Amino acid sequence: MSLTVAVLKESAEGERRVALDPATANKLVKRGIRVLVEQGAGDAAGFTDEQYSAAEVLGDTGQILEQADVLMWVQAPGTGVIGKMREGSLAMGLAFAHRHPELVEALNERSINCLAMELVPRISRAQSMDVLSSQATVAGYKAVLRAATLAPRLFPMLTTAAGTLRPARAVVIGAGVAGLQAIATARRLGARVEAYDIRAAAREQVESLGAKMIDTGVNAEGEGGYARELTDDEKQQQADKLAEHLAEADAVISTAAIPGRPAPKIITAGMVEAMQPGSVIVDLAAESGGNCELTRPGQTVNVNGVIVDGPLNLASQAALHASEMYARNLVNLLDLMVGEDTQLEIKLDDEVVAGTLLTHDGKLVHEQTAKILGAQARGE
Repeated sequence: MSLTVAVLKESAEGERRVALDPATANKLVKRGIRVLVEQGAGDAAGFTDEQYSAAEVLGDTGQILEQADVLMWVQAPGTGVIGKMREGSLAMGLAFAHRHPELVEALNERSINCLAMELVPRISRAQSMDVLSSQATVAGYKAVLRAATLAPRLFPMLTTAAGTLRPARAVVIGAGVAGLQAIATARRLGARVEAYDIRAAAREQVESLGAKMIDTGVNAEGEGGYARELTDDEKQQQADKLAEHLAEADAVISTAAIPGRPAPKIITAGMVEAMQPGSVIVDLAAESGGNCELTRPGQTVNVNGVIVDGPLNLASQAALHASEMYARNLVNLLDLMVGEDTQLEIKLDDEVVAGTLLTHDGKLVHEQTAKILGAQARGE
């Protein structure tokens, strides 16, 4: 029997993406893999049921789950859906189990093997499977457009009969994937861009995009391409320097995040107080608490004339392209486990598969997640 891959309509509030776009789904079918798609699964992303021409589009969720060897999702469905999955089947998608311990319990009860896509190792071989990077690209782009919409000024320099408008000054905090895309987008819109990152290695990338690096004298290069936690003295040193630049900024895009932990507080209430009225902060780290002390996740607030925006799930606002990239990430990972005979084998000796595996044979096997959930259970 051929492998059966299934996709349901996303159930999370505001989620417009779909785990498999039509082009990727149809390619899987051409390879001999059966694809089941719930009716309307791609509607919010701009894909019609008719575009899934090679797949089987079904209206009965239970029927889909009964037949699926692999269930792909963007955001994890409720435990009720997990409870209807075939015992021993494979789930692939974002899980963020440290926030959803009930998901782990539901997966283990059904012995569901789950590949949590946010856990994909940050190594060269896994770049084509890194959903955090692909979706951060979309979010970084959208964040700048959001800032440009919220700001009461134009971004480019304009010389008109009514006078000359100076270009906006933008500061991007964090030069990871989202930050670099934000820099590039702000530059395309004509803003003068400065960037801040505590990793000295980011300077070359920042400057290659035409932005100026803010030098605070602090280097905190950490493991896996992420920044390490700063000491108290380092935090004060970088805060003092950063505050000077924020006070002159028209727009700030903040993207700093630490996987599995609350976002670091970089922009203090005092820094916001010193900013010019009419300036804008778009805090991409809002989903994990925000980089700004005044960020309210999911809200846009006015603090003495400064707009502080805490958007959630920005990638979903460009659902079509975000879905296309997400689907390729999923299928690239699936390819590591499916041979020419289309038989599925979870290869525990593969470092990418093993590093992404959250649950296996009824057990939580991801060590870092187990430590976090254990600490939460102990109230630490």
